[in-house]
Amino acid sequence: MLNYLWSGMILIGILFAAFSGKMSDITIAALDSSKEAVTLCITMMGVMSFWTGLMEIAEKSGILKTAADCLSPLIHFLFPELPKDHPAEKPIAANIIANVLGLGWAATPAGLEAMEELQKLEEDRRLGKAAGPVRKRGVASNEMCTFLIVNISSLQLIPVSVIAYRSQYGSVNPTAVVGPGIAATAVSTGAAILFCRIMDRKS
Repeated sequence: MLNYLWSGMILIGILFAAFSGKMSDITIAALDSSKEAVTLCITMMGVMSFWTGLMEIAEKSGILKTAADCLSPLIHFLFPELPKDHPAEKPIAANIIANVLGLGWAATPAGLEAMEELQKLEEDRRLGKAAGPVRKRGVASNEMCTFLIVNISSLQLIPVSVIAYRSQYGSVNPTAVVGPGIAATAVSTGAAILFCRIMDRKS
């Protein structure tokens, strides 16, 4: 669907430029945008490498494990049916920490690992090896849905990506988004948690 949407927008833009005599502006904009895209990618690659490197150091040094232990009460509040010391706890904690720091790219691998572990939990439930409601294959569990919603709403204390974008485009105060970002993501995360708990009780 997105492919059709973007293709349609590009086609409309080209047709409008052709009928309004602004094809030269389209050509210049395309060239400038290509150059700007490469520059932005290089900038974001540096930021991404720095923060993902820090996350790797945190994991190797045991800081991430300590953080996961500290987040254990929160994780079991969000996922009450998740067994104690389940392998999904660590990647869930890593995903939450990365999202709080605004590192969406660093949160993705941990998120995928968490989903794999939650899928294994569902298989164990089907085999009678773990407690909890049994669902047929292809149906997401409560833990999966909760994790996905919390991951999307994502409380952010340091929106690194947005700060980097604003800095790249010459913002006078790139960090001005920190306060509004915390407020907006706190509301979205609170609403997500409330929704999940309500739906858990209904199910």
